Amino acid sequence: MNRVQNTKLVLWLITGLAAAVGLYRFIYGLGATTNLSDATPWGFWIGFDVMAGVALAGGGFVITAIFYIMNREEYHHLVKPAVLTAFLGYIAVIFGLLFDLGLPWNIWHMMIYWNPHSPLFEVGWCVMLYTTVLFLEFSPVPLEKFSRYARIRNFLMRFRFVFVLLGIMLSTLHQSSLGSLFLIMPFKLHPLWYSNILPILFFISAIALGLMMVSFESLVTHWLYKRKPETKLVAKLGKAAVWVLGIYLAVKMIDIIASGEFGLIFDGSWEGGLFIAEILISIIIPIVIFSTPWLRTKTGWQTLGSFLVVFGMIFNRINVGGFTMLRATGDLYIPAWTEITISFGVVSVAALVFLFVIEKFHIWEKSPENPEARPHAKPSFDYSSRVWLGTPGIAAMTKYSLAFMLTFAFGVAILPEKQLESKGIENLTVKKARGENILFIDGNRDAYGVAFDHARHIDSLHLKDSCYVCHHMNIPLDKNSGCWECHEYMYSESNVFNHDWHASQAGANIACGKCHPDNDVRTKQTAKKCIECHTDMLTEPEEHPFERLATASYTDALHMQCVSCHKEKAVSVPDKQNLAECASCHESAPPEHLYELLKWYDTKPSYNRVILPLEKSNQEEEKSL
Repeated sequence: MNRVQNTKLVLWLITGLAAAVGLYRFIYGLGATTNLSDATPWGFWIGFDVMAGVALAGGGFVITAIFYIMNREEYHHLVKPAVLTAFLGYIAVIFGLLFDLGLPWNIWHMMIYWNPHSPLFEVGWCVMLYTTVLFLEFSPVPLEKFSRYARIRNFLMRFRFVFVLLGIMLSTLHQSSLGSLFLIMPFKLHPLWYSNILPILFFISAIALGLMMVSFESLVTHWLYKRKPETKLVAKLGKAAVWVLGIYLAVKMIDIIASGEFGLIFDGSWEGGLFIAEILISIIIPIVIFSTPWLRTKTGWQTLGSFLVVFGMIFNRINVGGFTMLRATGDLYIPAWTEITISFGVVSVAALVFLFVIEKFHIWEKSPENPEARPHAKPSFDYSSRVWLGTPGIAAMTKYSLAFMLTFAFGVAILPEKQLESKGIENLTVKKARGENILFIDGNRDAYGVAFDHARHIDSLHLKDSCYVCHHMNIPLDKNSGCWECHEYMYSESNVFNHDWHASQAGANIACGKCHPDNDVRTKQTAKKCIECHTDMLTEPEEHPFERLATASYTDALHMQCVSCHKEKAVSVPDKQNLAECASCHESAPPEHLYELLKWYDTKPSYNRVILPLEKSNQEEEKSL
């Protein structure tokens, strides 16, 4: 049993380190324990814990379909381990998702607040229901050990086939719906991974991964417990996987060729190299191994082939889940060691529970036996201390608890103190619009904005003093202040009043009594209105009660100001019915002369730009201007 004990010892070491990091994640938040950002909100946890975790658990519905639906009796020995793997896999997905959610205590909201149009809603409900079905499907196994629960077990056994059908149906839904999540990212996800048939590709790959995950689990556990491997069954699963992988490769390549993206594979980019590596690892090499008769019957080659499929499909899910979006987002995201530790910790806990269930319940025809636990076995001494630690059960608990506490303490010690805080949302300061007669409004300098014809808008308003329509407020001693001077932040509110500056000697050096009454509590409600002193702040005929000192975000302010006016003009001006639509202002790129003027033309390809075509009448009008 040394193999099993050593494996468990390693798993407990990983679990202890992950427990320390996980504790700090919930105390100090995501900012202190991850490299995630607003540009990359989905990172390693989504790709590995959720997307890959759900796919890895696909062996449950694949093997049950083969045994119960196709009536292949020879796979009976694989059903219980496959269902157990699937059940623990989905528990691990749910548990791992709690670390990734910013507000994990709200995970139950999808049960009450429904959004049936969202693929994520469908995935969440299917995962929840399928986990329940797997629990009911597997419950007869542990109940078999307790005679007082015989009635419950018999009742569940009557509906086992119903549970199998429900499990297959629910798995089919959410395995494909995970691919549907990324259909809304055609210009963010790299073209080699984006496809209109992503749901189909995800489902086919989940079948292949399910076959190989069951094979890999069978080979590894039989090696750990020194049992004869089920080579013939694994060889049959390998032959089936060859067909599934072949179909997956054919569908994938036909889709890439049909979309005209085949040349990107060999364009020399790192994405092209990544795609080639993924195809070789997950498809080509395993097909060669399991297509060759003398290779697929060898235990070593079976282990290698099944591992490559498992690793390659995990690699695919991580690539789709965020890694291949880095060029589009412009963010250099590398998972923090804390992220990887928590993910491996979740897997370690699931593996420990799997080994425990195998040893304690009737999963195999003959449960594994520890020779040291026999009544007449000689006492075993610890190799390092030469001390008898007690019975095998007590000795194991001593070793594993010590391993857990050592790595837990080590994890607490190595977490840098400066990272044990959450900085919250970092505000993105707006930059001034650039240009001359035509301004290019690009507040966050991402080379994607709106070309604003200033003179044309003045003429189109037909007002004596049209400036106040947009410039409704000025900073003190200024005229026609720009939007960026008050709406300071791109995506969050800012404050137009700086109390410390007004009161400090280095600032305005204004006495408290100038704004606050002497005989009353000095609060915002009792203070003077800003307009009483700053009479030039508001432009006529604008009326502003100064009820709030917070300004809307830059994007919200511009959209509220521009869209509200465009909606009115769309009704009153002939041939301008589409003026309030996004495409009337947001083109795919600014005019070329602005590129030359501002000297920031970017030749790198970008996939996060949604190109909205203008109406023909609008295009002709733009050309005439």
